[in-house]
Amino acid sequence: MGDGKVMINIIYEDNHLLVVEKPINVPVQADKSGDEDLLSMLKKYLIEKYDKPGDAYLGLVHRLDRPVGGVMVFAKTSKAASRLSKQVQKHEFKKIYMAVIEGKVSESGTFKDRLKKDEKTNITRVSEDGKEAELSYNLVGFVNNLSLVRISLKTGRSHQIRVQFASRKIPLYGDQKYNPNAVKDQIALFASKLEFKHPVTKEVMSFELPLPERYPFTLFKSV
Repeated sequence: MGDGKVMINIIYEDNHLLVVEKPINVPVQADKSGDEDLLSMLKKYLIEKYDKPGDAYLGLVHRLDRPVGGVMVFAKTSKAASRLSKQVQKHEFKKIYMAVIEGKVSESGTFKDRLKKDEKTNITRVSEDGKEAELSYNLVGFVNNLSLVRISLKTGRSHQIRVQFASRKIPLYGDQKYNPNAVKDQIALFASKLEFKHPVTKEVMSFELPLPERYPFTLFKSV
C-alpha cells in the first residue's frame, strides 16, 4: 500500500484486524505537526479497498513513538478494539522490541521504575509519584561497544524503554530526546513482535519482523 512517498507494509488483514508495519518518523495519529499520520493513511486504504462511503472505522489499541517503526495491530470493529484493549490492560498483549544500547549491558535483566510524563514538554522521567513501569530484556549481541537487546514490555508507559535504559546511563543509540551523546541518526528501537489472542476466534496470533536494514542493526546480522 502506498500513499504519496510513504509505503505501508500490510502484514495481515481479516474482517476484524489490520496488522501493519509502521514506518519510522510517521505519527500513529494526528498531532500538532500536521504531518500525515498512520491512522489516516490506513483509513484511506480501507475506504479505497472496500469502496466505503464516508469514513472507515479503525480502532487504535496501542501506540509507537513517532521515530519508532515496527509491527502494529489496528481493530476494524469496535468489538475487536474493546477486546484487544482488555488484553492490553491485563498484560496479555505481548510486545517485543529490539534495541541497540550504547555500552555493554548484562546478559539479562528486569527494570522496575515509576515514570511520569510532563505533558507540556513530552518528556518522561523517573519519579516517585509516577506510574509503575516494568520491562525485561536479554542481550542478543555485542559489537563495537553497542549491545543488541530483546525487550519484553510488561507495561506500556510513554517513552518507557528509552527512559528506563537512559536513567541507568545505558541509553539507546540515536535517541535524541534521552541520549545526550546521540548523533543525528535514527533511534535504534524497533517493535519486532506482537502476540495476542484474536478478538473473535481466540486463536493466538503472532507477528514478527526481521531486524531493519539500517545501521546500527546491520552490525548484528550475523548474531
